[in-house]
Amino acid sequence: MNKIGFVYNALVPEAPPFIDSLIESLKLRENSWICSAVDLETAPDLLEQTTLIVVAGGDGTILRTIHVIAPHSIPIVGVNMGRVGFMSELRPENAAEKLPSYLNGDMRVERRMMLYAEVFSPSDDSLVFSPSDDSLVFSAHALNDVVVGRGGVARLLDIATRIDGVDLTSYRADAVIISTATGSTGYALSAGSPIFFPEARMLIMQPVAAHTGLRDGLVLPDSSVVELSVADSRHASLSVDGLDEVDLEPGSTVTVNQSPHE
Repeated sequence: MNKIGFVYNALVPEAPPFIDSLIESLKLRENSWICSAVDLETAPDLLEQTTLIVVAGGDGTILRTIHVIAPHSIPIVGVNMGRVGFMSELRPENAAEKLPSYLNGDMRVERRMMLYAEVFSPSDDSLVFSPSDDSLVFSAHALNDVVVGRGGVARLLDIATRIDGVDLTSYRADAVIISTATGSTGYALSAGSPIFFPEARMLIMQPVAAHTGLRDGLVLPDSSVVELSVADSRHASLSVDGLDEVDLEPGSTVTVNQSPHE
């Protein structure tokens, strides 16, 4: 039988009893499962029989959930128990009233584009933009953004940039954000990006506190492949949706393009 998944933020004490009361009021005890967002990766069997996931938490909880469920193409609906709730549709006080329409299929489904990022370690520190399959050290999918920026040291980075194999510029900046339209209301917005319609399919390249190079953001087609390389710094890192963070070796290449997942 198809199941309804309920995922919650374990750091919010009110979330587990709230989820339990929802399940009870909707009479879903036999047709549901419950899991914290941090434990979701250990429960892949549950996802194969799931048709909808209800997430109780903030945007961070939704992002963490999406990182796990994206390959399974399961729609989610968020109940905002966080601070901002850009991605949530429901509030705790109206969730019990509104959820039946979602369970019965009376809903609008938004398909949001995601990004796919890969990090390639250099085989020769003198080479920039020299990725090869055997030098792949990290990969991840993102709903909001992929950020190449400085680590804990307060210094500017020189970030060389190519689009579809063509050199664009070298940013001297705190960071460069590659964002989806969904992520245009996140870190990119604080760096000066406009807000885009959330189902728009595009890549937004937005520098953060650029000292040289282009200072305005660029809107790119969803077919674009962006390459970023920090050639001379041991204090750079890659952040994916603000959840996964990877230190970058000097000369590493980060490629970002459209993910096959939505």
